Amino acid sequence: MSWERVYRLVKKIPRGRVTTYGELARALRLRGGARAAGYAMAACPNGRGIPWHRVVGAGGRLIIREPYAGLQRRLLETEGVTIEGRRIDMQRYAWPKAKKKPAGRRRAKTS
Repeated sequence: MSWERVYRLVKKIPRGRVTTYGELARALRLRGGARAAGYAMAACPNGRGIPWHRVVGAGGRLIIREPYAGLQRRLLETEGVTIEGRRIDMQRYAWPKAKKKPAGRRRAKTS
């Protein structure tokens, strides 16, 4: 299976922003969901400029194991992403920015 579509989208994530495996899978309609996105990122080739470190787990969790976990943390921090423990504030750093839903009017109950 070719992961080129995944890598093209990951290359569009700007510096200082992150997305989740699930969002990546939804955007590309990947069969297998977040797990498939994880497989794609695990197979990410070196030397092609793919910012693999900008893809994190649900809720902004850093889920990659060592030795790459420390590298991911350092790369994100050099881009200005603040990491608290093993979590990133997705309200602040998510890409694409979540669109706020307009406050809708409530419908009156009818009997």
